Amino acid sequence: MSAKRDLRQRLRKILAAIPPDKIKPRSAACCKLLIGQREYRKAEIIMVFLSLPSELDTTPLVLRAWQDRKRVVAPKVSWEQKRMMPIEIRSLTDDLAETSLEIREPVAGVPIPVSMIDLVIVPGLGFDAQGNRLGRGRGFYDRFLAHPDFRAVKCAVTFEEQLCREIPSDPLDVRVDMVVTDTKVRRVKK
Repeated sequence: MSAKRDLRQRLRKILAAIPPDKIKPRSAACCKLLIGQREYRKAEIIMVFLSLPSELDTTPLVLRAWQDRKRVVAPKVSWEQKRMMPIEIRSLTDDLAETSLEIREPVAGVPIPVSMIDLVIVPGLGFDAQGNRLGRGRGFYDRFLAHPDFRAVKCAVTFEEQLCREIPSDPLDVRVDMVVTDTKVRRVKK
């Protein structure tokens, strides 16, 4: 476990070193790359994470998805049940509230069955070419992505600096299908 902990610390430092004025334009570049992919074009329902200030900003993706008449869902966390509920959002202001951990999530809205989601935008501190992901260590996304009804494309959006040569993985870790950075799209070979 210490290998993951050490890597998390290193990746947090890398993220913190990205100048705040570079986050928005680089996030927009990543979102633009993703919007050009067939996985995005085919998706009718997209699940996005609502970015923390230091993360790649998914706002341009959400706004474009609404322009393209796609439905957008975001995770609402149940800490007691240790799971996430996909809830449809129609606004980045009215439908959201900030939790005590400074995480934005839907206040209310329609829960969407996992089986209906076509594309899930997955957050993480780091990713590798095999699709392994290093999250924040609580396992919410791994449990969600392992749901028996899950069929969506799993897509990481991240800054190029967050790519690692190798992410240590455990049997419960779920790999992503593609990694989109601000400069490149990588599809994971199965």
